[in-house]
Amino acid sequence: MRAALPIDTAPASGAGHQPVLLGEAIELLAPRAGARYIDGTFGGGGHTRALLAATAPDGVVLALDADPVAMARAEALAASLSVPDRLRPVQANFANLAEVARGTGLAPLDGVLLDLGLSSFQLGAPERGFSFQLDGPLDMRFDPGAGVSAADLVNELPEAELADLVWRLGEEPKSRRIARAIVQERAREPIQTTARLAAIVERAGGGRRGRSVHPATKTFQALRIATNAELEVLERALKGAVEVLAPGGRLVVIAFHSLEDRIVKRFFERESATCLCPPELPVCTCRHEPRLQRLTRRAVRPTPAEIARNPRSRSAVLRAAVRLPGVPEPTAGDCP
Repeated sequence: MRAALPIDTAPASGAGHQPVLLGEAIELLAPRAGARYIDGTFGGGGHTRALLAATAPDGVVLALDADPVAMARAEALAASLSVPDRLRPVQANFANLAEVARGTGLAPLDGVLLDLGLSSFQLGAPERGFSFQLDGPLDMRFDPGAGVSAADLVNELPEAELADLVWRLGEEPKSRRIARAIVQERAREPIQTTARLAAIVERAGGGRRGRSVHPATKTFQALRIATNAELEVLERALKGAVEVLAPGGRLVVIAFHSLEDRIVKRFFERESATCLCPPELPVCTCRHEPRLQRLTRRAVRPTPAEIARNPRSRSAVLRAAVRLPGVPEPTAGDCP
């Protein structure tokens, strides 16, 4: 991979937010004038702005976000453009990106970008409940008007289910102890705030002494993932992206924890394979047709300079693939 493009991120995203792996993502998307792209998570708008600049004067970016506050920022950005129709904001979960792309008449697309991280705007808003460092209502929904909140899960799930959730989605080894403490505390009074939940988890986990990461980090991650069904949504988005990409169109995904990255890695491996048969079969019988070619054999990670500039980028991993043209379906035995 070539060196990252020297894109200035300072004016791109608004105060307090820096897009992660911006140069690398834009380089791998290879945007060009007149082309059509989806930014599936507008967030602070940094990636969208870079795509608009790279596709000038007539490229189009369809910007999605489930968060209505992010959509207000996208609409303001569109209104500020000399050609407002070049940016088309739609409030929608990126699980539905294929339907939105078709509904707006922009499919097939030349590229899809999925940045799976939270924006600094979300983390810095106490009323959204994403951060254990800021006291606020225990919400965590990307769209505050839809679905159940993290408080609903914390106060209503049986202890065993809560422990499983924290273990499975947060990879927290002390999940049973944490779940037991939560159930005991909620019996006294419902847990409604981030500060109270963080304090409960910290005590259950043995405190912060000697730790560089807050003891509540993994529990909050697990609750956020569950609240927004993030892993299921990601799987739908990946499938939808391949469906609406034109031949030669590119898919770039930036993940921030191992559960997300594992889904992306396995999806790319499956969609780029020429045969999915068990290795013990002597001939291919699956008739699988690869739809993607991987552009990144190994995950792309932030440089030390980016991590120093933006510590929240330290866990980011980027993978990319290109849509293959349609080819005749293989016959049995075509694959070794």
